[in-house]
Amino acid sequence: MFWNKALLIAAFLSTFSLNFSREVGAAEHGRGDGGCRRGDRLRIQDLDMSPDPIFEGRLVRSWRIRLGLEGRRDCDTDIFIREGNNLVGQLRHFRLHPGMNEIEVPPTEGFRFRGREMCFNVQVDLEGSRQQIDADRRFCATQRTVWSLREPEDRRRVQQ
Repeated sequence: MFWNKALLIAAFLSTFSLNFSREVGAAEHGRGDGGCRRGDRLRIQDLDMSPDPIFEGRLVRSWRIRLGLEGRRDCDTDIFIREGNNLVGQLRHFRLHPGMNEIEVPPTEGFRFRGREMCFNVQVDLEGSRQQIDADRRFCATQRTVWSLREPEDRRRVQQ
């Protein structure tokens, strides 16, 4: 009789813990119903850094992203900026709004430019997995005398 009660209590507690851990995981990864989903159409329009240009060995203060969300609802996500396998910027729990979003992403500690060219991509968390965002072009910083992500269009916008 004692063993039956012990088994019943153990089964109840394990069921409770499984349901509880599933809800906590959903809240963390998808943030419930407010999380961005795989069907949400995202497009990166621009990626910049501050300061720009930057001298070799100096740290980036921030990354700036112009990100479009096609849809009718806000959604929550995490944003990652990567250079190859290296994480160079990260923003947790950001609320995207329909239309164009201007986002400032803090850099990761210790990131410095090296080599002659570094290309970056932006990823977001969609339903618990990181997905690269579509872009019309590549975002590459090149080193001449200093590092820069500016495109010819950026230079015209600054001069006006």
